Amino acid sequence: MRIRLAATIIAAALLSACAGAPTSIVNGPTSARPLPPPYPPVAQNNGAIYQASTYRPAFEDRRARHVGDVINVVITESTSAVKNGASAGSKSGSVNFGVPGVLQNRLGANVATSADNKFADADSQSLSNSFRGTIGATVVEVLSNGNLVIAGEKQVGMNKATEYIRISGMVNPDSINGNSVASTAIADARVEYRTKSNIDGAEVQSMLSRFFLSLLPF
Repeated sequence: MRIRLAATIIAAALLSACAGAPTSIVNGPTSARPLPPPYPPVAQNNGAIYQASTYRPAFEDRRARHVGDVINVVITESTSAVKNGASAGSKSGSVNFGVPGVLQNRLGANVATSADNKFADADSQSLSNSFRGTIGATVVEVLSNGNLVIAGEKQVGMNKATEYIRISGMVNPDSINGNSVASTAIADARVEYRTKSNIDGAEVQSMLSRFFLSLLPF
């Protein structure tokens, strides 16, 4: 009875740990509110069309530049790696000696032995990944040199599964075109795609069932 109770408690604890969102490599918040101005702008109406308080360059596209602004990130990640290795070795030896002359006439024998050992090994590994998609991110910090620290998260729920897409990194404003930036232009980028579904819980339950059934005598 105690074994069953302990097994139930441990299983419940492990399953509850799997109920939350998957672990993330993106550190810090994934969104930020716009900061209030340090002081209220002074409205000066000089009767002209141009107003300094609402200035924006006429030939500049609208792009993220302040904390809380939204920017579109086009994820175009593709990586590939190939590793080849080979090693070979050989070793040989021989021993040949005769019986001393005193015993040669009586025994008439020589002793000879040889050994030969060869080894060869080859290994080849290849890995490739591709990640395509778009996600909206928020400017969470503006650095002193003008670079933007961005972060964003997208959750997509389909039936009983949830997909998580997260991104964070640092963007040079010159890399922004039409308020969009490619993920390959983001410095210190962290891009991840994870899922949480009932299949994950079923796999955990299956592993737990096999473990506890191996302990129970009935």
